Amino acid sequence: MNITGTIDRPLTHDPKKQAPMKPSTGEPTGSATPDFTATGANDSRQNRTREMQLIPEALARAHMHERIQEAERERRAMRLVTARRMQRRAERASLRARRALAMAVMQ
Repeated sequence: MNITGTIDRPLTHDPKKQAPMKPSTGEPTGSATPDFTATGANDSRQNRTREMQLIPEALARAHMHERIQEAERERRAMRLVTARRMQRRAERASLRARRALAMAVMQ
């Protein structure tokens, strides 16, 4: 079965196996666009290195790392607020116990 590829879904992703770019028939001769050769097309495709392909993934990873750090800071802040609230509650309970003891001693 001989299936031809499309622009969105090429038959192969290997630039050496892809057909070279050819000028369209509707384009007048001597137009402003230069004629590309197969080696030029392959060279331009080779510029897309693996590192460049992984840039969006690295960016997403950095973004998620930043979000995780932000969530951790927020959790620490909430624990601090809760600890201070519990400390104030304990101090009030201590004062109530001290007053109750003083009242019991006074009587």
